[in-house]
Amino acid sequence: MTSSPTHWDQSFSGDHTARGWYQPSADPSWRLIGDLSPSVPAIDIGAGASVWVDEALDRGWSDLTVLDWSPVALEISRTRLGPRAGSVSWVQADLLSWTPPRAFDLWHDRAVLHFLREDDDRLRYGSVLRAATRRGSVVVIGSFGPTGPEMCAGLPVRRQSVADFEGLFGKDFTIERTFEEAHVRPDGDTQDYLWVRAVRV
Repeated sequence: MTSSPTHWDQSFSGDHTARGWYQPSADPSWRLIGDLSPSVPAIDIGAGASVWVDEALDRGWSDLTVLDWSPVALEISRTRLGPRAGSVSWVQADLLSWTPPRAFDLWHDRAVLHFLREDDDRLRYGSVLRAATRRGSVVVIGSFGPTGPEMCAGLPVRRQSVADFEGLFGKDFTIERTFEEAHVRPDGDTQDYLWVRAVRV
């Protein structure tokens, strides 16, 4: 089984709130986003049907872009937001072949990076990240940590360490903060995440 729009369409069909990755709130993300101004442009990478965009709107964020390659997942979010969906830019695309149209001051990624197991895909991720950010941009990424699961949504994943993030960022970003979090799945099991905040230099 490989990651594809069809795979994720099927994964988000039915009760997506019962899936292992579901989180009722995006608190770990906001811990790292901190007091970043809500007026700056932000993008949520591989957003799926995450409630992060809802919470961003609730917090006064006004320049939001949501990217995912599953039309089913994006439609779940649009439907949930109702009229507020019109204030969000929705992008259905494969991140690795996507060309950012502009720079964003916040790059937010919860749970995309660990699905990129091959070095070439990670290099491409880094290239898109650099094309979508500028000096001072904040990058917040949550990914399975060293003791995280080896499979998710029926797909193999690649666990991350701080050293892995250092390799991804190179000299273009400075890691400001990291923490580990035990994500509690809807079934009560836990998954260990490593969260990182970095800034483009």
